[in-house]
This record gives sequence, C-alpha cells and structure tokens, in this order.
Amino acid sequence: MPEETQPEQVEQQPEETEPAQAAEVTEEEFDRARAEAKIKKANSEAENLRKRLKELQPLAAKAKQLEDAQKSEQERLTEQLTAAEERAAKAVRTAVASKVEALAAKEFEDPEDAAGALDLADYVDDDGAIDTDAIKADLAALLKRKPHWGKPVDGPRRPAPDRTQGSSGNGNRTSSDPGDIFAGLMQQALKGH
Repeated sequence: MPEETQPEQVEQQPEETEPAQAAEVTEEEFDRARAEAKIKKANSEAENLRKRLKELQPLAAKAKQLEDAQKSEQERLTEQLTAAEERAAKAVRTAVASKVEALAAKEFEDPEDAAGALDLADYVDDDGAIDTDAIKADLAALLKRKPHWGKPVDGPRRPAPDRTQGSSGNGNRTSSDPGDIFAGLMQQALKGH
C-alpha cells in the first residue's frame, strides 16, 4: 500500500513542473520537428474526418428517404388534410370576392376596386356562409367614402355650361353681323388718327 501512494506523488510532481517548464520555454528551446509532427498529425486527422464525412453523406440521404417513406399513415393524412384546408380556404376567398364583385357591379365603375378595398374574410361565418347584407352595407359605405369609384349618373359626364365665361356673360357683346363689325373697325380707325 505505501508503494501506491508514492507513484501518485511522483505523478503529481511532473504535472506541477510542466507548467513551470512551459513558462520558461524560449525560442531557443522550441522543438521545430516536434511542432511539425503535431501539425502533420492534426492535418492527417482532419483529412481522415473529411473522407469519412463524404462517405457518410450518401448514407444520411438514404436514411432521410427511408424515414420519409416510413412516415406513419397519420402524418400523411395530416399533410393531406392541411392541403385540402388550404384549397378550401382559397375557394371560399374566391367565392366571396366573386360575390362582392357581383354586388358592386351595379354601382361601381370597376367592381374589382371594391373587392380589393374590403376585407373579404369578414363576410364568411364559421359554416362558410357568405353574409350578403354586410357586403351591401360595406359597399354603400365605401361608395360614400370614394364616390369617384361609382358609375357615372345618366351617361357620360359633361361640363356644366357657365354663362359667365365667353363674350355673352360679361356684357361686352359683339355682333356677328359683318356690317356691324366693319362699322366698329372704321370707328376705331378714325379715333386712332
């Protein structure tokens, strides 16, 4: 037993002296061959690891394929259900947009403007029914906010006549008779001389 304690003490002594020796190492004591051997060994290990990685990558891909192939029936059905729900939601959005455009066609110049301005999800209840009364109310409110989106009333818009414009509105009325025009020119010529 006393012999066992002695080797432990001997082992501790080199550990304590190694750090002290490492601190005292100078460039003169640097062992170039030993350092090159360590670097060569590290490079060799890294190269071996890269080779093993390249060999294992195809196996990892096969494992992934097998895992996908072995998905449970429930996972496949869940994915199918999710895809079906997305298609159903898209169909409902399309149906609501069509309904909005159909109701807007009566009063709006471009019904797609109305469909783009409204939040279509607000008009569908949990059962998938479309609330046409809410659509009509929101379309009327939208037309009040943006009257320029509405259809023109009684055909195309024409400018309203303004009697203050032109020669008849300001009192400087000239005759269209050629004799009167000539007489006016003669009077101006005589006054000018």
